[in-house]
Amino acid sequence: MPSGKALWIGPCERGQALLTAITVDDSDYFEAHLVDIEDGDVELIIQVHAESLASLRATMDDLLACLSAVESSLDAIQN
Repeated sequence: MPSGKALWIGPCERGQALLTAITVDDSDYFEAHLVDIEDGDVELIIQVHAESLASLRATMDDLLACLSAVESSLDAIQN
């Protein structure tokens, strides 16, 4: 069974926003959680499990597109 992992490190508030954005999606295909690291930063860990490489890629693409959109929105709000 193919699997993939994505890691993101940054401020806790931004990590929480990113986690919230993807967990409303169909989380049967992935697990995601935050881990406190230091100085108010967190690590967002996303583990994807799939039946095939094609479905792994599709799920990762969807998640990364969602995360990118959220980051762009947060950047626009903060600037």
